[in-house]
Amino acid sequence: MIVGILGLGHVGLPTALGFAENGWSVIGADRDSAKVAQVARGEAPFFEAGVQETLQRHLNSGLLQVTDSIPSAVESCDVLFVCVGTPQGDDGAADLSQLEGVAITIARNLNGYKLIVEKSTTPVRTAERLKRTISRYANGNHEFDVAVNPEFLQEGTALHNFLNPDRVVLGVETERARDLLLELYRPLVARSELAGDNPEDRLIVTDLNTAELIKHASNAFLATKISFINMVGDICEAARADVKEVARGLGMDPRIGPRFLGAGAGFGGYCLPKDLRAFVRIGELNGVDMSLLRAVENVNDERINKLMHKVHEALWVVQGKTIAIWGLSFKPDTDDIREAPSLKVVTRLLDEGAYLRLHDPLALAEFQKEFPEQVGRLEYYDSPYEAAAGADAIVLLTEWRDYLTVDLSQVRDTMEVPLLIDGRNLLDPAAVRSLGFEYHSMGRR
Repeated sequence: MIVGILGLGHVGLPTALGFAENGWSVIGADRDSAKVAQVARGEAPFFEAGVQETLQRHLNSGLLQVTDSIPSAVESCDVLFVCVGTPQGDDGAADLSQLEGVAITIARNLNGYKLIVEKSTTPVRTAERLKRTISRYANGNHEFDVAVNPEFLQEGTALHNFLNPDRVVLGVETERARDLLLELYRPLVARSELAGDNPEDRLIVTDLNTAELIKHASNAFLATKISFINMVGDICEAARADVKEVARGLGMDPRIGPRFLGAGAGFGGYCLPKDLRAFVRIGELNGVDMSLLRAVENVNDERINKLMHKVHEALWVVQGKTIAIWGLSFKPDTDDIREAPSLKVVTRLLDEGAYLRLHDPLALAEFQKEFPEQVGRLEYYDSPYEAAAGADAIVLLTEWRDYLTVDLSQVRDTMEVPLLIDGRNLLDPAAVRSLGFEYHSMGRR
């Protein structure tokens, strides 16, 4: 069996490498010729832990080939995983034009049975439309099946997530499609670090619509959990309690669990905000009251106002102040800045006349595409120490481990004012204050 991956982005490339790691012959295809050339040279087009090394290894092993010709990949492969983008409009609806375009290309290049697997995150009932489109444009009477296999990859650990899945969801209509996907995934699940006594329990075989809904429902629930703890954090501040301790107590309840209970500046990135809005849109189109998730989104949107209020309370007048920003990516261990809180914070501080000194371990290059350097107004630095030098305040926006090991006494001595606003509750308040800092956090007394 030859596996085709159509789209070599944040989902497609780790998926291609994951199947190659499990011994399958993989062809990765993308219409972006420059990206394909970069991947063919063994250079990952984005940072993702383990991807660079694994890419080079499987280009050398021959298990991975890449091409900018989707038609040739369709003709050569038995199973085709569709991993193209589904960007979002202002109303929350997904733009499925890339998906439709790939479906038509597949249809026109059928040369035998194909299993087409929708891996992109899409609204429920998209697989039905995908199947209808391929039938309409099909080249001849070749058989095919459409299946749904949603991705649950977290940026920063995507390859590890693929190789060690907590669950694999397979939406299928036929036994043939089910058997092919189980042939691909059973060995992977069995070898997973999370396999346990019965790895089969991690395989969920269901129908197309249910599989599509599982992905959106999962991300909407995670977003709800984060907004909930942020709301609790606001109560903690008002009541002089500590949200970190409240979250610890909540997380010990096995029905809740400790993950995604970090209060702070809110969630960002490509997936959670997009999938939350999409799920709201899906529900409303189907006549379902989605006010609960509207409230989740509103709480998250308000986090930047909460953070900026702390900046104003601490600095009084922002205009003319020099502020160091520690952390630009939406989460640690990635260079992705899509919908990162830093984008809004930097915009607002610039609008208010602040001078900014920015640092991030990985995301400087990506951030400079959005905010080109302006000498004396907005500058980038390779170390947190350099960024903090001469600053009236530090605003910490990403919980990078690097900031836990910074020598704050050295930082204090170079600052104009030793003031630190921790938008992620990363640091220990007592320890920071003992070093002479004025310290502000989110939801802690």
